Amino acid sequence: MSIILQAENIRIRRGGVRVLDLPRFSIATNEKVAVVGPNGAGKSSLLLGLACLLQRESGTISFRGEPVSARGETAYRRKIAMVFQEPLLFDTTVLDNVAEGLRIRGTGRSEARDIARNSLELFKVGQLAGRSAHKLSGGEAQRVSLARAFAVKPELLLMDEPFSSLDLPTRIVLAEDLGRILHESGTAAIIATHDRIEALHIVDRLVVMDSGKIIQEGSPKEVMAQPANAFIAAFRRTTGAI
Repeated sequence: MSIILQAENIRIRRGGVRVLDLPRFSIATNEKVAVVGPNGAGKSSLLLGLACLLQRESGTISFRGEPVSARGETAYRRKIAMVFQEPLLFDTTVLDNVAEGLRIRGTGRSEARDIARNSLELFKVGQLAGRSAHKLSGGEAQRVSLARAFAVKPELLLMDEPFSSLDLPTRIVLAEDLGRILHESGTAAIIATHDRIEALHIVDRLVVMDSGKIIQEGSPKEVMAQPANAFIAAFRRTTGAI
């Protein structure tokens, strides 16, 4: 598989504290990667840094072999999509929320709404198209948020703890649906998570972070078999052998 994104020597400070020190990170076309680690490990900073939403102290990001310059960040961000822990939905209908990213990219109103409807159906919430986005349950809102991200057909999807606020049955069903959609669409994805369901049943590779650094990475089986720290050892005990 070819490399879709490569980051080298990425260092980021927030509030004067270095929160990310990343010598090298890459993801291949169609690959699904989970980033795990304790609170404060740098997972969110990694995703925000890769999305060029945090200012870098140093380092370079390349997308499909082309360096992403400061001048080219807007064009780059239009090729990716990001889903946050709390769905950031506008105070309008579900359909208009999902169509918004397409409209920003210049898609006509009618075509954008058709694509948005299809994306809602993909996530099994097509019946919610006319409802106010502020009258959704947590699970419904996150499905709409994912539908909005997929509507723009991103080449890379970034997800920051997308299911952490949901109850366990909702997380299980949504994780299964997301895993299926990711694999059927061939979309490359990075998901920051504490959730073993997401980490072990959606992805091809686990990346373990602590104190802003990557301390271990490999297939889920490799990382679980030889955990590098107590967090991963505890993660393994709660999941069982895989």
